[in-house]
Amino acid sequence: MKIIMPELPEVETTVAGLRTVINGQIIKRAEPRRADLRWPMPPDLRQRLTGARVVSLGRRAKYGLIYTDRDDVLIFHLGMSGRWRVDPATIEKHDHFILETEQGRVAALNDPRRFGSLDIMPLARLDAYKAFLSMGPEPLSDDFDIAALQTAIAGRAAPIKAMLLNQNIVAGLGNIYVCEALHMAGIAPSRAAGGISRAKLVLLVEAIKAVLQSAIEAGGSTLRDFAAPDGELGYFAKQWLVYGREGEPCSCGALVKRRVDSGRSTFYCGQCQR
Repeated sequence: MKIIMPELPEVETTVAGLRTVINGQIIKRAEPRRADLRWPMPPDLRQRLTGARVVSLGRRAKYGLIYTDRDDVLIFHLGMSGRWRVDPATIEKHDHFILETEQGRVAALNDPRRFGSLDIMPLARLDAYKAFLSMGPEPLSDDFDIAALQTAIAGRAAPIKAMLLNQNIVAGLGNIYVCEALHMAGIAPSRAAGGISRAKLVLLVEAIKAVLQSAIEAGGSTLRDFAAPDGELGYFAKQWLVYGREGEPCSCGALVKRRVDSGRSTFYCGQCQR
């Protein structure tokens, strides 16, 4: 199967799994097992985390957030192949960072391709983190509504799919769920964003929220490298209406099409989506 980067629902599933293991716990061991992933890990990571208590976990776009009582936030990105393994029987070659609690629970960040990242920021400066500076609203938040989307794409001639993948427009949307939401809303991915009617945009906002929520409830999509911290694979791929289904029938009877836009596969139905 083609390698696909974990998207927002997979990160949300990961955070939920970690929450049951480390939330409220004191970190006894924070062990970087190499100096870098996609970029160097902070040299003081071990010092800032050892002895700290995890007070909450969250997510921003495709980044997981682990908050501690030292007012620090550990920021992780899963890259293309990253996942956290909980209480592994053995530590593997690609387990590049280990968290162990005083209760003996272990979370190992496994990332064979090393496209993920680990950073730590003071809570007071979290919004100034380089990846968050110009991010748009969270798609599942009340801040992402028809007014916000209309304002962001007004007068834009770029294709609506490209606009939705722009993290400055809306944070955290990725290729799979944009394809699915556009199909659900009946909008062709190549449509000029600024020319789409308000009625269609209302359907699109609803579709984005619905498809993400369904994917989270399903534990994300089953990708070759992604699994939740407990090892379970998500099953949302079974609900895909167009993604990965080139040549298969859409619900309308027409065949799902595929093309490549900026190096990414776009799946759509030429009959349903206008």
